[in-house]
Amino acid sequence: MDRRWFLGASMVGGASVLLASGHKKEREVPDSALCVIEAVQQHMFPEGSLLPSAQTFHASEFLAETIIHPAYDKDIRKFVIEGAMELQSREKQHFLAYDTERKEKALRAYEETSYGSGWLDRIMLLSLEGLLSDPLYGGNFGQSGWKALHTKGGDPHPSTRYIRLVAE
Repeated sequence: MDRRWFLGASMVGGASVLLASGHKKEREVPDSALCVIEAVQQHMFPEGSLLPSAQTFHASEFLAETIIHPAYDKDIRKFVIEGAMELQSREKQHFLAYDTERKEKALRAYEETSYGSGWLDRIMLLSLEGLLSDPLYGGNFGQSGWKALHTKGGDPHPSTRYIRLVAE
């Protein structure tokens, strides 16, 4: 075995392991972050309002599936996850235990920071996408968003969930 071949094979093998481990991490949303995101979405879209609740239209499921898709921007994925962890950290790990009034105060305080404001904007955007997207994508469960707005969505409806990437 010649030295160049050995070094080349070692580099390729090492890079493959690193890429495989990094790829797996990018395709998961930690439960701790998802719980915070879900609590924020439920605060934004509560039960009893004119729009369906976050739980009714499956907001957190839609968000998680969307941001782990390989085509989704990895920097935004990281921002969404880290923003949830930052909020929980700012609140000394108590955000999930807060009542509605305390969550509102915490979110308003987080909104006053440029990072928090951007993060809350992103969570709202992803939530609205889940509310109004075709149910095929995992949100708008039972067409609840469309029904609340007295619409039926676009025609034609998509026939496949996502474009399959060659690298998948």
